[in-house]
Formats: sequence, C-alpha cells, structure tokens
Amino acid sequence: MKTIDAFDEQFLTEEACKQYLVDKRWPNSVRCPRCDSEKVYALKARPFHWVCKNNDCGGRNGYRFSVLSHTIFQDTKIPLKLWFKVGYLILVSKKGISALQIHRIIFGEDSGSDYRTSWYMCHRWRAAMQGDALKLTGEVEVDETYIGGKEQNKHKSKRLNARDGSVGKIPVIGAIARKGMVVAKVIDRASHFNLERFVHETVKDDVSLIATDEAGGYKLLKRQGYPHETVGHYKGEYVRGNVHTANLDSFWSLLKRGIMGSFHNVSKTYLPLYINEFPFRHNNRKNPNAFADLVTTCSK
Repeated sequence: MKTIDAFDEQFLTEEACKQYLVDKRWPNSVRCPRCDSEKVYALKARPFHWVCKNNDCGGRNGYRFSVLSHTIFQDTKIPLKLWFKVGYLILVSKKGISALQIHRIIFGEDSGSDYRTSWYMCHRWRAAMQGDALKLTGEVEVDETYIGGKEQNKHKSKRLNARDGSVGKIPVIGAIARKGMVVAKVIDRASHFNLERFVHETVKDDVSLIATDEAGGYKLLKRQGYPHETVGHYKGEYVRGNVHTANLDSFWSLLKRGIMGSFHNVSKTYLPLYINEFPFRHNNRKNPNAFADLVTTCSK
C-alpha cells in the first residue's frame, strides 16, 4: 500500500484520477457500460466522454457516457480526487474510520460542508467492497457472532431482561480459510437453515476440515459429507489439535473493536455495509495493489 504522500502525488489532479479509473475499469479498451460493446468513439470536445454507436444500445443518436457512468461516483458533484482519498483512508484504517473523522480530515470542521456528504461517500465505498466469489478451501473455520450492546449498558427502559446474551443483537456468520480469505454475512437469525446454507454457499465440498463450535446448526454437516469437527466452548475446550476457531475469533474481535471504537453505534440497516468493509480490508491487508483492486469494484 502506498504512503499517503505517494498517494497524493499520484492523484494530484482530477485528470490523473480519471485516467487511472479508465485504466482500471477498461484495461484493454473502453467498452460501453450499458451493452459492453467496443464500438465506442471518444468525444474530442469532452475528455473522458464517449458515445456508443451500437444499434441495440443508443440507436441513431448513440448512447453517451463518461468514465463515471455506472459507477459509485455517478450523479455526484464531488471531485474524483476526494472520492479516491476517502477510499484510501477507509482501506488503510485497520479498525475502520468514521465518516465524521473523514469529514474532519477531508473538509475540515470549519468548512461549512455537510457531514452527510462524507457519510454518503463512505457507504458508497463500503457497498463496492463485495466479497470474493471463490469458495474457501483447505482448513476452514466457521462461527457466528452477535453485534449489539450489552444489556447492563442499556437504559433501564430498553433492557430486554433476557438470560440469553444474544437476544436483541444482530447475528453475523463468518468463515475463514486459515491460508486464505474471510467471508462474513449478516443473517436474520442463527437457525439451522441459515447456518447450513452459509456453509454450502461459502465452503468447497473438498475442504480438508471445517472447524466450528458445538452449535446445533452445524450438527448435520458431517452427514452431508463435510470433514466437520467441533470444540466444546461450553465445556471450556477451545483447542483440540488443529480443531479451533481462533483465527475467526480474532477477526470478530477486530470487527467489534472497530464498531465500538470507531463507529460507536451501527444500525441493523447499515451493518451489512460494515460487514463488507472489514473482510475486504482483512483479505487485502498484504496486497500492495489493494487500492487498485478496490477501484475495480466501483462499477455498478
């Protein structure tokens, strides 16, 4: 990952940012974002604008588009230079960075600009941070966690007085390959169906191990042909040979520290966007081209 000085030097002008976006979005040649045709022509009077002459797309007058068309930057008046800086700050902040902090860094507290601009930009970047489509292989850990405040920290009128510590919290399930990537997803409840479906969608059939705790939602995995082993957390067992969920527990800890320390409060509506952010940053923590890969996800 570049230093901030090197980043600022590379993206010194708006034209440099647009050319970078062109190179990453269309590495071979510019294509129409509507019909994917290569039959496009540059508009000399308007740099970084093209017209598609495909009969099935723009018709006789053609379909005009720019480098920003069909991206998270479309229909905004925010300079691409600021968009890039926000994406960079999100990417290099290990525990996340709040929209308010970004607003202070980018615009300044006395700028008079609206904080909601920074909030909007952060969420557009998080929406672009989709997980990898490849299924996990090798030794895989699967576990769920719950996001939400503790009962004793809530106002007395909002306490649920439930013995189960997960009541009132949002369930999140995740899987991590010990020599690969992490995948996480918000679910409505930790039911047998949701847990099994997540495993089927996320883990390859030929993995060498699936390690989980003793939650009942995973009990049918071995019957379905998976090499499934469990550790009994309720019995005080956390490691048995190579059977453990320590790597995923470490990721959950980082996620919760980020939510409590950087964001303080995350609503159920926007939690899936934060769940996009943390795995993307974790999976690219050693990637020197992380920002370039992030920019390639901005098309919609």
